[in-house]
Amino acid sequence: MEQLQGTGVALVTPFKKDLSIDTGALRRIVNYCIDGGVDYLVVLGTTGESVTLNKAEKMLVMDTVVSANMGRLPLVLGIGGNSTYRIVDEIKSFESEHFSAILSVSPYYNKPTQEGVYQHFKAISEVTNTPIILYNVPGRTGSNMLPETSLRLAHDFKNIIGIKEASGDMVQVQKILKNKSKDFMVISGDDITALPTVLAGGSGVISVLGQGLPSEFSHMIRAALNREVDEAYRLHYTMQDGMELIFREGNPAGIKAIFETLGLSGADVRLPLVEASSTLKKDIAAFVKPFIEVTAYGGIPNS
Repeated sequence: MEQLQGTGVALVTPFKKDLSIDTGALRRIVNYCIDGGVDYLVVLGTTGESVTLNKAEKMLVMDTVVSANMGRLPLVLGIGGNSTYRIVDEIKSFESEHFSAILSVSPYYNKPTQEGVYQHFKAISEVTNTPIILYNVPGRTGSNMLPETSLRLAHDFKNIIGIKEASGDMVQVQKILKNKSKDFMVISGDDITALPTVLAGGSGVISVLGQGLPSEFSHMIRAALNREVDEAYRLHYTMQDGMELIFREGNPAGIKAIFETLGLSGADVRLPLVEASSTLKKDIAAFVKPFIEVTAYGGIPNS
């Protein structure tokens, strides 16, 4: 899946003040990311607040992104949850024409055993030919998908093509990289570990900050893939404060504050999340300002 190498971005779902979906803002964000040079777009992931959207709203988001993208970049669709049977039914009715892969999170809240995680993804894999990217994010799910489970799934099912690894544990990442097959992709799910993951042999990142700073983030990942280590780290350090800021009050409140600063969308989120505080917005605006200024002249701010 070479088309999913590099920088993917987990798109937000922008809302109007009445918390209905702002399709105009979503189109602007899609075009902003494409113009910034990202490699693919992820729709209806965690950052897209998918758990707060009903079926009709999810269809609206999908249709809007497909229409705005116009076939320019590969698309990945988030389909996951903690009910295996519901996810299987959803995937059975999934129309894959516009999507290159499914991103599916390890079951949350239930806290399954490793065998339970394996059986969950086995059931999903067996009902579709669409490529599947596993998603391990213990901080959200309450359970960690161990390297042995990820590698077992990769070995047993040809359409399980990679993992978005967001454990934040580089030892765990390295265990997968050391023992994986050549074609199995290890994708960073944390902005802060994106660079070390790629330099260790990973395929890229599915980023949150990358949609706010698409040119800078995709430049960093390309430099890392090309083994331009000094340049990659220079870029990392220009963005490191932002990687931390956008998660200070939860995701996607922080990245939506960046979009508000950039004038691309509002900062509204749906409960139980709340909008970024005025203090955080000020800090984010200060972080973003040098990037806005440099964009007018071309280039990337120095660290």
